[in-house]
Amino acid sequence: MNEVERISDQLRRAFEGEAWHGPAVREVLVGVTAEQAARRLGQAHTIWEITLHIAAWEGIVRRRLGGEVGRDIPREVDWPAVRETNEAAWRHALEELERGHRQLREAVARLSDERLGEKMPGKEHTIYIEVHGVVQHDLYHAGQIAVLKKAMG
Repeated sequence: MNEVERISDQLRRAFEGEAWHGPAVREVLVGVTAEQAARRLGQAHTIWEITLHIAAWEGIVRRRLGGEVGRDIPREVDWPAVRETNEAAWRHALEELERGHRQLREAVARLSDERLGEKMPGKEHTIYIEVHGVVQHDLYHAGQIAVLKKAMG
């Protein structure tokens, strides 16, 4: 297995399952209803907001891998607003999360090990750091969702 394949495997584990730490993004979202996803506990982001945020960053990283120059991310892109909170809108959000993740995995799979050492366009860090960062980002937010689910009982 080359390094790109190892990173792709970690990305898959963080999102789909078999992660060492516990439940991955997809696993922790199983059974979450629109009502639960929209429920705000204190000042914390909702599960829905976190889900849209994960999808946003997977898209940002995918576009950067495609050559888009990294820039400051406006808050409305970083944390997209939840517009509707019905079950159909929640299913759509989950479908978009899945679609975006597949596209990111495809973009990572197209990388070569040699490209991992290149700088991200417009950034000071390398492609290697960026793709590992999105894995870490997925895991961090999977943990947040797990805590929110547990707090809801």
